[in-house]
Amino acid sequence: MTDLTKGNEGKSIFLFAMPMLIGSLFQQLYNTADSIIVGRFIGKEAMAAVSGANPIMLLLVSLLMGVGLGFSILISQFYGAGDLKKVKSTIDTTYIFVFISSIIITFIGVFFSGPILRLINTPSDIFTQAKTYLIVIFVGTLFSVGYNSVTAILRGLGDSTTPLYFLILSTILNIILDVVFIINLKMGVEGVALATIIAQGVAFICSIVYLNKKHDILKISIKNLKYDKEIFSLGMKLGIPSGIQQMLFSVGNIALQSLVNSYGTSAMAAFGASSKIETFISLPIINLGAAVSTFVAQNMGAGETKRVKKGVSASIKIAIIISIFVTIIFLLFSRDLVSLFNTDTEVVNIGSSYLLIVGPFFVFVCATFMLSSAIKGAGDSMFAMISSVISLWLARIPFAYLLSSFFGINGIWMAIPVGWIVGSLVTTIYYIKGSWKNKSVVNSNLKEENLLVE
Repeated sequence: MTDLTKGNEGKSIFLFAMPMLIGSLFQQLYNTADSIIVGRFIGKEAMAAVSGANPIMLLLVSLLMGVGLGFSILISQFYGAGDLKKVKSTIDTTYIFVFISSIIITFIGVFFSGPILRLINTPSDIFTQAKTYLIVIFVGTLFSVGYNSVTAILRGLGDSTTPLYFLILSTILNIILDVVFIINLKMGVEGVALATIIAQGVAFICSIVYLNKKHDILKISIKNLKYDKEIFSLGMKLGIPSGIQQMLFSVGNIALQSLVNSYGTSAMAAFGASSKIETFISLPIINLGAAVSTFVAQNMGAGETKRVKKGVSASIKIAIIISIFVTIIFLLFSRDLVSLFNTDTEVVNIGSSYLLIVGPFFVFVCATFMLSSAIKGAGDSMFAMISSVISLWLARIPFAYLLSSFFGINGIWMAIPVGWIVGSLVTTIYYIKGSWKNKSVVNSNLKEENLLVE
């Protein structure tokens, strides 16, 4: 466990983020391996099926994961304040919530995947494959959500290294199973899904065994789990806005996916490939933001508001440097990156256009993500939800439908930076206003400080 309330702020955030980044690289490696193997050995129809199904899966688990983030922030703030009894109560309540919620999500996903796929205009030539993929994935909901929850708990306590080992194990196993199920056994998309849930299941089981042997405070004992109503209410207060934010984002992706679907299978495959490339190359920013949230939460819990200001400033500088490298990669290697997933000329043309259009605006995502992560870590998760509504539903989606009527599918890609810019403006103004600094759940001698970025 790492105490982030001491030491150089920028260095602490960077070192805490590195194991998470390496872990995410491995996670994206097996996601990318799925896509490459599917695109190369099954075909673009199967690739489009997996791409079209993923937003539905994300929609159904996003609320659950968002609420889990709320509990993670609670853990960080209590840990920063030195209240280990509250930390233990929060962890127990998190486990109970995750178990019950995973069963509900599994039921919904298995029985309603088909109707949802029809609702988003999934082409008939990939409908059966997309439905099969979703059903298998949702059967393993407890594994994926359970493992991610354990990871969030460990990170909330300042341990970003241990989850890395389980991710490496999961990644290697997933790639091996991909080769066995798809290339050797010719199983199709169900093999992709099965490989994923088996790998996640192994990672989850290994993490539980580790926790029970190494950490008394994290030990899972079904008999001794205690539900804390007050902790649950606080977790929901923090987590529901985050969950709704992620759901709105997922619904927005589905709306965007539905619009992309109207352009055919090649467009779907291209969107799937370019989105994965964007996600993969965004990992440094995503993990830096996660580190900022934990850093801010611990320091707000400890009343170290000056460190919050310095840490956020340092993270923004790092994020801007990263954004410059990302933009260069997008502009120089767009066609090469897309062709890794599928060599179909139409797919490569559409996908490379996506990267060329969004690349120059990536700096807005980077700076905004640091500010938003800091605000969440302080306990103000409501703003993130409001910001998402504005940037996604008042900017990206309307402009996607508007611009696509003039520029075709490139108009959809143009709308993505529009949403980023709007979100950046809203988040920056709110951060400068400073009201988020009073949202901490744990008020440990918090001092009034000017938390604006200098």
